[in-house]
Parts: sequence; structure tokens; C-alpha cells
Amino acid sequence: MKPLQVSADTAVKLAESLGVPLEHLMHMPQHILMQKIAELAKQETSNPSAPEGEQE
Repeated sequence: MKPLQVSADTAVKLAESLGVPLEHLMHMPQHILMQKIAELAKQETSNPSAPEGEQE
């Protein structure tokens, strides 16, 4: 499996947001990554008053 085709800056921000090590993120299957991003977006829309970077 080849690494994800994202910029280094995007990869670091995603790893922080998802709470996974950068190495795991880069080798995560794309369908699982998309599912985790969708869950993260759902949390953000259900809690819009929380400042960015302080979500649980």
C-alpha cells in the first residue's frame, strides 16, 4: 500500500486532529481515513461553539 498523497502540513494537522501517530496516518487505508475525517466533521458540526484545537 502506498502512503497517502497529502502535504506534510496536512498530514501533521490530520494526525493531531485524529489523535493518531503520523506514521500510522500515512499508511492508513484511505477508506478508514475518510471515515475518521467524517466522524471528526460530524463532531465539529454538533459542537460549533468549541474553539478549534480544543475538541475531545
